[in-house]
Parts: sequence; structure tokens; C-alpha cells
Amino acid sequence: MAENTSKNLPLYAVIFAVIAKLYFLLTHHIQEDAFITWRVAQNLLDYGVIGFNGDTKISASTTHLYVFVSYFFNLIFGKENFIEPLLILNTILFTVGSLFLSHLLLKNPWHKAIFIFLFGLLPPSIKISILGMEYGILFFLEMALLYYGFKKEKKWALIVFPVLILFTRIDTVIFLGIVFLVDTFWNRKINWAYILGGILGVCIALAFNWFYFGELVNNTIVAKKLAYDRVYTLHQDFEYFRLNYGNFWGMLKLPADFNPVTIVIAIFELLCFIYLIRQREKRNYFLWIIFLFAWTKQIVFLSQKSLFDWYYWVPQILLFVPILIFILEQKVKRNWWLSALVIFYILPMLAFQTVHSIATGNGEWNYRRSIGLFLNMYEKDKKQWILLEPAGYIPYFSGLKTIDEVGLVDKQIQEEIKKDKPHYWLNTVKKRQPKYLLSYNNLFEGKDAYYYKTHYKLLNEFRVKNHLQSDNKILEKIYKLKPSGTDYNLYERIRN
Repeated sequence: MAENTSKNLPLYAVIFAVIAKLYFLLTHHIQEDAFITWRVAQNLLDYGVIGFNGDTKISASTTHLYVFVSYFFNLIFGKENFIEPLLILNTILFTVGSLFLSHLLLKNPWHKAIFIFLFGLLPPSIKISILGMEYGILFFLEMALLYYGFKKEKKWALIVFPVLILFTRIDTVIFLGIVFLVDTFWNRKINWAYILGGILGVCIALAFNWFYFGELVNNTIVAKKLAYDRVYTLHQDFEYFRLNYGNFWGMLKLPADFNPVTIVIAIFELLCFIYLIRQREKRNYFLWIIFLFAWTKQIVFLSQKSLFDWYYWVPQILLFVPILIFILEQKVKRNWWLSALVIFYILPMLAFQTVHSIATGNGEWNYRRSIGLFLNMYEKDKKQWILLEPAGYIPYFSGLKTIDEVGLVDKQIQEEIKKDKPHYWLNTVKKRQPKYLLSYNNLFEGKDAYYYKTHYKLLNEFRVKNHLQSDNKILEKIYKLKPSGTDYNLYERIRN
């Protein structure tokens, strides 16, 4: 009986880890881009088209698989009630993925249970679980591939999981490529079943893009490349990396450019990794995969000036894995090491993420969502257009047709960027005459003020400072400690 209980400890840890994170649902900290995916899913539900604005096809979401999952959750639970069940699913899938990871790296059931629980409380793990992005599903699929495909050596897993992984995100070719390289060098032979799975995955993802959208690469990738493209010198590249690596390599984003916490943790991660791989064990095969993938993805995305937080969540937690294993396998003073980790790192990180989520949830759910709700009540004609940035909360809750500044959800603005990037915003307004403009700036000031004053009126001013109050004094202190959001001016077109 005791032996069976011991074997079930990792499963119990999965349950407790999921429950421990559910209180973050109360913070309403949901990533902006999740609402883009969810609106695409609802557009599929309403119009039978994967798009964003009615029956116009566009790959506005970076993830196809998650769009379909979100579609089914909307279908089952309804548009008003699907979010919480979907976030809970993401949390469960991520935690089961961490169970697979523990099976790959550890033998002792107690070690696995502690690993699963502590791993799940790290800030990136919480964000993957609760913030609504596709990374909960993705992490589950990637760890399932390693567990069933390369530990259990199931050929079906080597074929099925690469297809699902690539259909979730096309940039997962980095993960699949690192797995192939490590597997080939480690075993000194090519795994042809895995090759077949990779080829099928690439072909299905590209074929779906081509035959449905008429493009090979997702529109989101093209739009971001076009909007954020900038030529850098070698010196500027180095400075860019120096200023940004600290806030994306580690788990703690600080307002300053220099992040000493990240440097200390990165060095400790590397030392623990070197310590663990000194002997050629089967476990080290998986350590090489996750560590090389994490470093490679960080370097590739930082080199491409990709500073969106969610690109770095999975690498951040995977880089921390050697530290957890190193501490759990200490034979001398293990309890001391474990206590120090929990007291001086896990708990402070958990507290930081709690404060961050409460503050950000206020800025996004209470503030930015209120703009969408205002427009939803004010404008009953949902065929009217709004030009704004970003395309998450406000379009989702307003229901209006949307032109976003980057071109994620509307391709026509990309053509304006190509023709005249410095003036594409004004040119889009003149050409398409959207009924509403939502801008960070005061459009009635500056060189184009006359045009805006002639054709638009100021409808409302939305200010972050007006959303920093709460009847709960602790919440109010957190809101004011870390104000989240951007001031907006809302303009309505004057009827001629």
C-alpha cells in the first residue's frame, strides 16, 4: 500500500499544483493576444471563416490548433462562459507536461512530486497556465513528444506530436530541430520515424496556410516583420542585446536596463547543468535537449528583436530545470538547499508574480476592457470600423471591425506601410475613414491636427489614473505601486 501511495505522489502533485495556481484566475491577468485568438475562434463560429473581421480570411492568430480548441470551448460553454474553463484546461495540460518532464529527468517519486509543485509555481509556469496563450497546450505536446516518442519509443508519438506541435506554432521548428540534432548525435543514427513526423508537420502547416489563406507564413509573422523592421549596425545590435537580455533571459523583469538577478541565476543554471551532465546517462539526453533548445530560442528571438514576453516563457522555465534537479539530488544538506530555494527564490518569485498579476489584471481587465465595453454600448452598428493598437481587449469587447496599426488583423494597412511608412497611419485614416480612432496621442496637436479637427471629434479620454482606486486598500496600494495600462484618446468621425 505504501509503495502504491509513493508511486502516485507525482499525480497528487499535479492536482495540488493546479489547485495552487487557480487563485490567479481572480486577478484577471490575461494576455492581450489571447483575445485575438479568441476573437478569431468566435469569428469562425459566427461566419464559418478563420478571420477577424467578418468573412475575410486572415491568419490573425499565431496558432491554428489553439484557435480550433478555443472554437470548441466557445461552442460548448458559450461566448460568455468559455474563458475560465479554457484557462483551467491550459493549467492542467501544462502541469501534466511537467509530470512528463519529471518522468524524463527523475526516478524518486518524492523528487518528482516536489519538482512538479515547485516548477509549477515559477512565474513563467503561472503565465503559461493562466494568461490564456497557447503555451500550455504547446508545453504539453512538446513534453509528450519527449516522453512517449523518445523515452517510451512509441513510433506513433514520433509522427503525431510533431504535426500537432507545428500546427500550434510554426516557430516550434526550433524545438523539433534541436531534438533531432541531439537525438542524432547521442544515438549516432537517424530516427526515420521522427523525420517523417517532422516532414508531415511542416507540410501540413504550410499546406493549410497556403490552401486556406493563400500564404506560406502566418500573417502575424509577416505583419510584425514589416511593422518593426529596422536596420541596425553591429554596435546597435550589441547595445540592443545588452539592454534587453536581462529582462527576457530570467524570470524577473526590472525597470532598469541592468538585471543582476538574471546574471546570477543564469550562471547558477549553467553550473548546475555542467554538474549534471558529467556522466553519460539517459537522463542527460533530455537535459541536453531542453537546455540547448532554451538557449537557442532565447538567442534566435532576441537577435530578431522579438521582445514579446510570451516567446521566452518556456525557455525561462526549462533553463531553471537543472537547478531544481541539482538541489533535489543533493545527498548532503538537501533539506537546507531546498529550504533556501523555497524561502529565497520560489516564494519571492511567487509574491512578485502575484503583485504583477493583480496590477496587470487591473490595467487590462478593469481598464482596457472598460474601453471596449464603452464602445460596445455606445456603437450598436458592429459593422463600423476602429483604428487602434493593440487588437486584443478593445476589439474583443467592443465587437467593432478593426484595423490595427501593426496589421495583424487587417492586411490593407500593411500596403500603406509598404508605400509610405512614416505617414501610413494618416493615409489609412484618409483612405478608409474609420468611424473611430483610438490613439495614445492627442491627434489635435501636431502637423496633422487640422485634418483630424476637421473630420473627427474627441469622444472620450481614458486615463489609467482613474482606475487605480479600490475599496480594498491592499489592492489599491498594489495598483498604485505598479500602474498598468496606457492613456487613450477616443475620436469619432464627424458626419459630413
